[in-house]
Amino acid sequence: MPSGEQQSDGTLSVVKSQFGPIGRTTLSFQITPRLSGSFRYSSVKDWFTNPSDGITTYYDRSFDLRYQITQEGRYVPAITVGLQDIIGTGVQSGEYIAATKTFGDKVKVTAGLGWGRYGSYGSIGAPFGDRPAVDFGLGGKLRTGQWFRGDVAPFAGVEWQLNPKWSLKAEYSSDAYVEEAGNRATFQRNSPFNFGVEYSAKNNLRLGLYSLYGSEIGFSAQIVLDPKKNPHGGSLGPGPLPVTASAAAKSWGPNWVTDRGAQTAMRDQTQSILAHDGIMVESIAISPTRVHLRIRNTRLDNAPQAIGRTARALAATMPASVTTFEIVPIAQGVPLSTVVIRRADLEALEFAPGQDIAMEQRTQILPAPGVLPAGAILSDSQYPRFKWGLSPYVATSLFDPGKPLQADVGLRLTARYDFAPGLIASTSITKKLYAGIERSTFASRTKLPPVRSDASVYATEGDPAIERLTFAWYAKPGPELYSRVTVGYLEPMFGGISGELLWQQTGKPYALGIEVNYVKQRDFDQLFGFQDYSIVTGHVSGYYSFGGGYHAQLDVGRYLAGDYGATLSLDREFANGIKVGAFATLTDVPFDTFGEGSFDKGIRIDMPLAFLSGRPTQKVSRMVLRPLLRDGGARVDVENRLYDTVRKYQETDLDAAWGRFWR
Repeated sequence: MPSGEQQSDGTLSVVKSQFGPIGRTTLSFQITPRLSGSFRYSSVKDWFTNPSDGITTYYDRSFDLRYQITQEGRYVPAITVGLQDIIGTGVQSGEYIAATKTFGDKVKVTAGLGWGRYGSYGSIGAPFGDRPAVDFGLGGKLRTGQWFRGDVAPFAGVEWQLNPKWSLKAEYSSDAYVEEAGNRATFQRNSPFNFGVEYSAKNNLRLGLYSLYGSEIGFSAQIVLDPKKNPHGGSLGPGPLPVTASAAAKSWGPNWVTDRGAQTAMRDQTQSILAHDGIMVESIAISPTRVHLRIRNTRLDNAPQAIGRTARALAATMPASVTTFEIVPIAQGVPLSTVVIRRADLEALEFAPGQDIAMEQRTQILPAPGVLPAGAILSDSQYPRFKWGLSPYVATSLFDPGKPLQADVGLRLTARYDFAPGLIASTSITKKLYAGIERSTFASRTKLPPVRSDASVYATEGDPAIERLTFAWYAKPGPELYSRVTVGYLEPMFGGISGELLWQQTGKPYALGIEVNYVKQRDFDQLFGFQDYSIVTGHVSGYYSFGGGYHAQLDVGRYLAGDYGATLSLDREFANGIKVGAFATLTDVPFDTFGEGSFDKGIRIDMPLAFLSGRPTQKVSRMVLRPLLRDGGARVDVENRLYDTVRKYQETDLDAAWGRFWR
């Protein structure tokens, strides 16, 4: 049963529980200090007694929202109102108000009122009228007419914390399990009383064992991740250089200003220092009082940290007369911004109280010029540049009714060739070692062109597969304009040409973009052939950063199946790069035509490997949880779209992550 408590702000948790025939996997995220959301995937065995397809287990997906009205105080309990299964099939749907109060440091008491599932046992009436029956149809639609309607029933529970690791629980449940225990008879519900013991194995792992409903034994395992706390206590990579005072810097004599060889030596010394952090010098231009350095960060996952380490390297290599450092980060061959740091500030603030805020306030973030300054010295052997890698991969298929969890395991070969700044050829090729994904018998039930519903066909027939094979041109046509043109096999299912233009002002929280694609559907084997289906798609996109790590994106345009509509995405990003978000797409495709789920929606999580390993790396693992992968609202999956490429070194994002400048 629910409680009035919330997790700490930003917490991400996964709970796996099982009792009798019922299993649940729940992913929860504390969106704000008071608002949380959950995605639940449930299974009930023996739901179907004589199925024609041989499947006896019922699988269900549902979304929950909880809002804490009051936080616990000396006399006031924590009170939370919740909506369960708000856009699913309705099997799990219920609403509640729950209050939790702590007495001393060992006892918590919870009491609440529930509707829907939570009002199905021990009802005390229906104060807001009968609960209307709703035909959920294909699912995916809000059932607001049911909220807090129908029978209401009380529930309660108590928790006793024996010590920091062990706790005991008891509860009175108002959930009668009408469908599971009553109509389907998958288990016997003999009692409303449940009892349990829980053990906190570590700060992020909790295990539970329970006696449930007088007939079943259940267990649960909960893993908790706090994005604000580094599991390793900090980076395990090399530490930064101390700031070298200008008086102690090497004297180059008065002739270095006109000595090309001396300036080249400064470039090489700077590169030698920065190479330890995976920062590559693209070019350098030095005047008597100012240095303009263009860098490419290949390893550090935090942009301000890369800027800070570059500034320290310049303090160690530049003559004493050079008092201003202009650091220009480069991505995909394009300059993103100009970070201006005064040498005197770097020296004065290294050990000063409040050094992060003080340095941030004294640093300027300006637009980056598209051309090199006069007299710039390019780095040797930067272009052309070739890089390749071979690594294992795991490709998953989730929520198929026949087999809800499937996976392929294999090797992925990647290669990239930079002809010149912004001119890039790249490829990704996979070879399976274990083929666990099977062709879905549910995939082709669509009234739209099968632009995504044939995903399992591509997964089973592509071995080896050319995931991508592209040639891309990135440029900066204006001080605040960025462009991209990509040609080739853009993704596993489509190839063609994609063009994009982004307007991003370095000091503004908003940006605007436009993208146009002409694509053709690839053959199922993911080699070089194409099918007959082709289409022109495109979107106008607006981006906004609200501060505090909250970002919004609105895309309006034409999708792969020819439908027109809009996608709204909301994300919360933490300073260490962890990002949790949700998206929803509504188009002119009727819900009946779209199919099960009614419209495209889902949850996505970006997990930087540097956070998990503690080692500096820019690799990110992305997980997208879609209840169903259908054809409506589908976009081309183009690599390295401009906004995420550009924004990391703009003022808004640099400020949000500035805490690691000195590290």
